[in-house]
Amino acid sequence: MAAERDPFRNPFGQDDGDRRAIWQMLVPRDIDAFVSADWSAVAQDFIVENFTGLSGNFQGDPDGYTLAFPTLEAYRTEWLRQAAEFGAARAAGAFAGDPRAGIYAATRLEVIEITGEAALVRKKFDGRLAKSDGSFDRMNWQTLYICRKVGGVWKIAGFVGYLPHIKE
Repeated sequence: MAAERDPFRNPFGQDDGDRRAIWQMLVPRDIDAFVSADWSAVAQDFIVENFTGLSGNFQGDPDGYTLAFPTLEAYRTEWLRQAAEFGAARAAGAFAGDPRAGIYAATRLEVIEITGEAALVRKKFDGRLAKSDGSFDRMNWQTLYICRKVGGVWKIAGFVGYLPHIKE
């Protein structure tokens, strides 16, 4: 029987420093910043110049993708809006238990392709956030991040997000 996955534990060992650093950036730092609506905790993780974010709009057909975030500022604005909405729901008692733990449990980042100082990172969400009314918010999407190593530090250059991740 396979051991249960610890969603808070970095799956990359000390001998794989690049993947370990990318996981730290895109899992705990990203989740904790979002839950606390603290953009300053992740602002340094992005390459501002030429940042581009596409939204798959949860569709499998690329014809439905949009250039949702042509700049980092556009992404920051939407990120802050979503984080504030999440925080307001949390403050109102909308979630049963700790939604932060639910986000960690739903998040998987186990595949990172590195070529030189560029990386393609696959981050998948598959889980449910229990709500206090007995319902749940379904987390079921994936994001492909394009990262680059700048001055020895991995940063996000762009992404294709809100892609479907059909796994019931």
